[in-house]
Amino acid sequence: MAVEVQTPSEPSITRLVQGIVGDVGDLIKQEFRFAQAELKSDFHKTGETLRIFGIAIGVASLGLVVLSLMLVHLLHWLTIPAGANPDPAGLPLWACHGIIAFLFLAVGGILFLAGKHKLQSFNPLPDQTVETVKENLEWITSSK
Repeated sequence: MAVEVQTPSEPSITRLVQGIVGDVGDLIKQEFRFAQAELKSDFHKTGETLRIFGIAIGVASLGLVVLSLMLVHLLHWLTIPAGANPDPAGLPLWACHGIIAFLFLAVGGILFLAGKHKLQSFNPLPDQTVETVKENLEWITSSK
């Protein structure tokens, strides 16, 4: 009976497969770490963008409140009898409210556009990680 003896310099098939499986596991762990770092960076950018949107909504809401007050004063001004002068100021109160409402709405709109531009400047998904995983999968499938 002939017994085949393996020399220590040649690894067995089992060890080769274990090595490959271990390398694939290490690769997957590294991809998860990379994705986690990329998501953390994107999360920070998303938080900044959401703060800008929040401020924009708050300022625009103030503008809408002042606009509502302007409409109330305009209605009051329109119902004043002809010839009566209830307000000695150069601008009626409704016009003053309208100017302030316009300013609030303009600032809110500018902040909203700034937030939209910032949101379009990055993608909150881990694009680099997805590309690297695709490349790794192509390499693994093509090496079979």
